[in-house]
Amino acid sequence: MALALSIMNAETTTIGIDLGTTNSVVATVHHGVPTIIPSRTGARLTPSVVAVAANGKKLVGSIARRQGIINPEQTIYSAKRLIGRRFSSKEVTEASRHLPYRVECGLHDDVRLRLGGSSVAVPEISAMILQELRLDAEAWLGRPVERAVITVPAYFNDAQRQATKDAGVIAGLEVMRIINEPTAAALAFGHGRAHSGKIAVFDLGGGTFDISVLQLKRGVYEVLATSGDTFLGGEDFDNRLIEWLLQGFEADYGADLRKEKMAMQRLRDGAEKAKHELSSAREARIELPFLYTLPTGGAALHLQRTLTRETFRELTQDLVERTIRTTAAVLAEAKISPKEIGEVVLVGGQTRSPSVQEAVKRFFGREPSKAVHLDEVVALGAAIQADALASNKADTLLLDVTAQSLGIKVAGGFSNVIIPRNTTIPTSASHRFTTVRDNQPGARILVLQGDEKEASKNELLGDFQLMGLRRAPRGEVEIEVRFDISADGIVWVSAQDVETGQEQSIQVEPSGGMTREELEVVSAQHRDDLRPVDPAAAEQRARLPKLLEEAERLLPALRPTLLETTFGADALAKAERAIAHGREAARAADQVATTSSIHELERTLELFKVVQQRAAGTWRAG
Repeated sequence: MALALSIMNAETTTIGIDLGTTNSVVATVHHGVPTIIPSRTGARLTPSVVAVAANGKKLVGSIARRQGIINPEQTIYSAKRLIGRRFSSKEVTEASRHLPYRVECGLHDDVRLRLGGSSVAVPEISAMILQELRLDAEAWLGRPVERAVITVPAYFNDAQRQATKDAGVIAGLEVMRIINEPTAAALAFGHGRAHSGKIAVFDLGGGTFDISVLQLKRGVYEVLATSGDTFLGGEDFDNRLIEWLLQGFEADYGADLRKEKMAMQRLRDGAEKAKHELSSAREARIELPFLYTLPTGGAALHLQRTLTRETFRELTQDLVERTIRTTAAVLAEAKISPKEIGEVVLVGGQTRSPSVQEAVKRFFGREPSKAVHLDEVVALGAAIQADALASNKADTLLLDVTAQSLGIKVAGGFSNVIIPRNTTIPTSASHRFTTVRDNQPGARILVLQGDEKEASKNELLGDFQLMGLRRAPRGEVEIEVRFDISADGIVWVSAQDVETGQEQSIQVEPSGGMTREELEVVSAQHRDDLRPVDPAAAEQRARLPKLLEEAERLLPALRPTLLETTFGADALAKAERAIAHGREAARAADQVATTSSIHELERTLELFKVVQQRAAGTWRAG
């Protein structure tokens, strides 16, 4: 899922970004209406793909995706599934099983990717996509973009959120706020509606799954509970089809294609297209000619298979059931029955699957809402939030929750939860502990995030020490540990000796896998890649929509008068053509087309001026 945008003032612009696993989208609040902004090529969706061409040029978006089959090892997609993660070598092997590019472990077990002969941190890949989207926005707006609100899956942990922030910094953006994707979708769903009641946002995108339950009432969006799976999405459905095709091909020809990267990429492309077809058809035909050439004899082998909805359902039934189990758990945690949900909002491309829609309908006992666009709703919600922050609007109140529990490590290697997941933020909570050894001089506080009982299975967010405790038998000295979380999700942790009042505290600063020094170096490199906005081009870009709006306003009123003049139908056709060209130029954001359209519209408005004067009886021939 995508990118959204809103004007802050004449000097700076705040954008909201939903960086999707498969695609990204940009939107703006224009005259109070959230509106999708097309890319410079006119597309509403930008593939979240980065590549390096044979000549060393970096490619982003559609052009990177198109060359993926012939250059699979240098084409990176689905980077969002890896951002902010730390993997062992075994986990890396499993995570990259179907990926043509190389996935590696960094010095601190952070994930790195091989691109163009270099080892690249995952936030750098995401930054390239964000930078491309930023340039699209700047071309459309005609001025620099400096600040951003970014949406992430609700179940992202702090490391994944920080890595996403790092990507924004590398792309040259000040990241003002991170909000959850289901919450953004709810903002878009509720915008302009007098809707009150409980809604469920079922978000199954390309790489992640989230389910959130919210209470909507008079501009207040309160998240009651949320959960998800950051490794469950459309990619997993694709992988099941790929395995089915691989097994069928091996059964037919005795050839294993798993090490043939170009063939694997063609299989992925064929599987994805077939999956899309099944959203509207009962079966899909997969035909991949010359998929593999036998090493002995040089005979070319072709793949031809028919995939039915029934087969697809059987292959992916357990994945759908995983989403329903998580959904049931969230409603149980919120103490809400499915019948209490007034609307079910589907988000993400994988929810187009009939098997997913049927499962959701069975669980909630009602048809999901058709009121939002599956691919664009999160971007529109991000635009609304960006606009609210930029203009300090008070008509929308967003009350989000902590997606995962927060606590500390205690004796025995266990995790003691202090703030349970699904607690509304901002919030504060504290708990008292005692020493576990006689004459214990101090205590080390290890801050954890996660819901596992064993401390080692949770994410370590930070640690600090409280020293100078009174020498006493174990259990006598009490320490109060306090957690404070701001509305932005910033966590402060303090530990205080109850008897003496002595205190130590930290602000948790999670690592996204890159050190501060690495981030500064990479950010400087990417700043060199940014193209400055041409002031003259920016002025023209800002002028085009005004001329177009005026021409579109005058044309209907002047059409009858125009037809009565000696200019006749030919002049009317030219005026309509000029307006059509202006619309195309506004969508494409091409400078040549912009300049040409401005000239056409200026001549059209001069013509309209003459017609108005003639109708008023004030026109005189020169």
